[in-house]
Amino acid sequence: MKKIETIPSSFSAKNNCLKDKFILVTGAGDGIGRVAALTFASHGATVLLLGKTESKLNAVYDEIEKNQWSQPALLPFDLNSSDPEQYKIISKVIAENFGRLDGLLHNAGILGDRSSIESYKPKRWMDTLQINLNAPFLLTQALLPLLKKGGHASIIFTSSGVGRTGRAYWGAYGVSKFAIEGLMETLADELVDTTTIRVNCINPGPTRTTMRAQAYPAENPESLKTPEQLMPTYLYLMSDESVKVTGKSFDAQK
Repeated sequence: MKKIETIPSSFSAKNNCLKDKFILVTGAGDGIGRVAALTFASHGATVLLLGKTESKLNAVYDEIEKNQWSQPALLPFDLNSSDPEQYKIISKVIAENFGRLDGLLHNAGILGDRSSIESYKPKRWMDTLQINLNAPFLLTQALLPLLKKGGHASIIFTSSGVGRTGRAYWGAYGVSKFAIEGLMETLADELVDTTTIRVNCINPGPTRTTMRAQAYPAENPESLKTPEQLMPTYLYLMSDESVKVTGKSFDAQK
């Protein structure tokens, strides 16, 4: 069985632990992605906000500006696109404006249907795998040249408990998270001896988000941890405290 990691109990993020780093966050307009973007900015990073809903990205942008943190960048983009050339355009824009990338958080995802494999709608299956798996692959592939320029760059994929042990009726979502774990391990092994890029997964666990409410509509959200409470794990893996850590799968909740 795979060993699941947690961050060192002694870890405490320094105020400027991400100073001068350029970090891209997908799904930055809402939920964990929004909080991660704000947290990274508050610790010194220049955050590149990628998401589908521009109004939500603008709200995060405005909050960062209001706090007088490093000016962020907006990257409106629909991850349901399967055209590799569209991802290369994102890489080109980042290269022209920043020259490198120091961090990449793959946070965006959709739940898909909670139904059996037998009755799963094929179109919904394809869309879920596109956003949860294919898009992270395409975006990572397009951005690797910039990450190689970033020194000790960090790539973080978002996993799930249902991506470690198969559970009925989690369908494409569960399958996509199994695949994300495999993508992370494969990429980490490919990069470990040839670059300083590290690649890891985070399982956020039960968290007070819209997706969690969709999956468990009868659950009391007050019983769940907030995205803010998970941020030490995100800061640890994105900061230089974890420069030698790669190919690992972390739980954000102990």
